[in-house]
Amino acid sequence: MRRPVRKRRYTDAVDPNDAGRDDAVVARWIEALEARHLADLRPVEIARALRALSSAYVERRDRLGHGAALDGAGKRAAFALFYGPLHFLMVQSIVGALGADAGPPGLIVDLGCGTGVAGAAWALACTPRPRIAGFDRHPWAADEARWTCKALGLDADVRCADVGRVRVPSRASAIVAAFTVNELPDETRDRMLREFVAAHARGARVLIVEPIARTSVPWWDGWRTAFVAAGGREDLWRVPADLPDVVARLDHAAGLDHRELTARSLYLGVH
Repeated sequence: MRRPVRKRRYTDAVDPNDAGRDDAVVARWIEALEARHLADLRPVEIARALRALSSAYVERRDRLGHGAALDGAGKRAAFALFYGPLHFLMVQSIVGALGADAGPPGLIVDLGCGTGVAGAAWALACTPRPRIAGFDRHPWAADEARWTCKALGLDADVRCADVGRVRVPSRASAIVAAFTVNELPDETRDRMLREFVAAHARGARVLIVEPIARTSVPWWDGWRTAFVAAGGREDLWRVPADLPDVVARLDHAAGLDHRELTARSLYLGVH
């Protein structure tokens, strides 16, 4: 017999008095995230889903559509509660190392935003806080991204839309696509590259983040060439992992071993 799950309360938004304390803001967000996704699922259920999700990304990434990654409550919880904080911390580290928070942008466009963590990590690093415009084709992800931005005290407009049909707004002063470009069809990816280079020519910063494994990003060399030709840079990142408690517990329960966070990035900065 399944044991009843205790309902846990969580806060939808941070206390405005915490707005200037980034660590407190992030800690309260993760507490709220944990309570939100453990309200109806036990940790063992999320860990089981995480193992399946991790296996799918590693072994069958080329056939894994975004919808397939979110096809059950357990996978959705694992995606939000585990990969959300990991990606947030990774993008936060990259933004800081690149100095992408200096002279903060007014509007960050987060394409294929998932649970909203990439745009949120960039925005939270900036003073004053930029607005965020997020786009994701999955209705659950778009709802989760709205919640993420609200929980972090950020001003965001998140829309459910196919990234392949979204045109980068001309008013965008920063664009981020984290763990997104690899999921696009070749034709869409080629068009998006042209748009990103054109947006940079208008003054926008562009940050692309993808897994470090080269087999996951066979298109990378062409993008790197285009970014470098436009004055950009490529970086490989290996950051010691200081995992939040809930993420560390899930990491252990799922048999994973995130001792460091890794990614590769392309960046077009301020002219």
